[in-house]
Amino acid sequence: MTEKTLRFPAEWEPQSAILLAWPHADTDWAERLGEVEDTYIAHVAAIVRFQRVLICVADDDVEAYARARLASNRIDMARVGFITLPYNDTWLRDTGPITLVGDDGFELLDFRFTGWGGKFEAGEDDRLVQRLQEAGIFSKSVLQSIDFALEGGAIETDGQGSLLTTWRCLHERHPQASREELDQRLRDWLRQDRVLWLDHGYLQGDDTDAHVDTLARFAPGDAIVFQACDDPADPHHAELGAMADEITALCTPDGHPYRLFPLPWPKPVLDGGRRLAASYANYLVINGAVLMPAYDDPADDAAADVLAEAHPGREVVQVPCRSLIWQNGSLHCISMQLPAGLI
Repeated sequence: MTEKTLRFPAEWEPQSAILLAWPHADTDWAERLGEVEDTYIAHVAAIVRFQRVLICVADDDVEAYARARLASNRIDMARVGFITLPYNDTWLRDTGPITLVGDDGFELLDFRFTGWGGKFEAGEDDRLVQRLQEAGIFSKSVLQSIDFALEGGAIETDGQGSLLTTWRCLHERHPQASREELDQRLRDWLRQDRVLWLDHGYLQGDDTDAHVDTLARFAPGDAIVFQACDDPADPHHAELGAMADEITALCTPDGHPYRLFPLPWPKPVLDGGRRLAASYANYLVINGAVLMPAYDDPADDAAADVLAEAHPGREVVQVPCRSLIWQNGSLHCISMQLPAGLI
C-alpha cells in the first residue's frame, strides 16, 4: 500500500455496497423488533434500487429470517449479500470500517469502539472490523488497528482534505488530550489537511455526545448541510443557533465561505416523555440517491427539498425512521458505505 496515495473519500463518491447489521432479539431492539425490522426492510429496498447491500447476521436462523422478510417485500435479492458474525448492536456507522482509498488498494482503519465512552457493552462490536477482514470479503485491502476511540459518526470529510467534527464528542472520549493533540492525530490517521471543529450543537436523546452526523454534513461543491432550529421556544434553539453561526464563519481552503443548506426543524418526538433525537442531517448518500430519515412530520418534504438542492442529480428517497430514534440514532447511524472496488 502506497502511503502517500491514501485518501479518505467523501460519502458521495462511488460505492460498492452499504454495510448493515440485521436487528434481532438479542440486540437492544428486542422490545420493538417488528417496528425496526420494517424500517430496515424499507432501507434495504431503497438501497438496492441503486447498489448492493451487505448485511451482517448473527447466525443462520437470523439470516433465514431476514431473507424471508426481504424477499416477501419483493426486494431484489440478487443485490443483497449476508455475512455471519457476532455483534452487540446494529450501529454500523460507529463499528464498521473507516476506509481509505489508494491507487493500489484500500486501508481499513479499525479504531477502538468503546460503546460511546463505556455507556454500553461493546466487546463484539469492537472486533467487527477485524472479523470482516478475516472473512475475506474485502479486496486489495490491509487492516490498520488503532488503539484510539473514534466512531464513524463523529467525523465527516469532503474527500479533499477537510474534516468536520465536534469538540464535545472527541473531548468526552479523550479528556486528557488537548485540541492540538487530537487535531494532529485525526489529520495523520485520516490523511486530512485540516480539521474544522464545532464547539456548539447537540440533540436531546443523543447518547453519542454530539456526533457530527446528527448536526452538520459536507455536500459537493463546497457546501455544508446542517440541522437548524427555528423555534425560539425549543430548548435546542440557542445551541443550534450558535452552531449555525460557527458554520457560517467557516471557510473553504481557498478562503471562501461555504454554501449553506439549513434543514427544517421537525416537531418534537417524545417517547414516554423522553425527547428523541430526530435529525434530518442523519441522511445517507449512496450511488445516485440520498436516503433521508423521515419522521411522519410536516417538515419531511421540506427537508427532502433541501437535500435535493444540496445534492443535485440524486434522487431523494424518504425512509421512515421513527423506530430508529427510539434507540437514539437514525438512518446514517445504522449504515456504513464501502467505497467502489472494496467489495
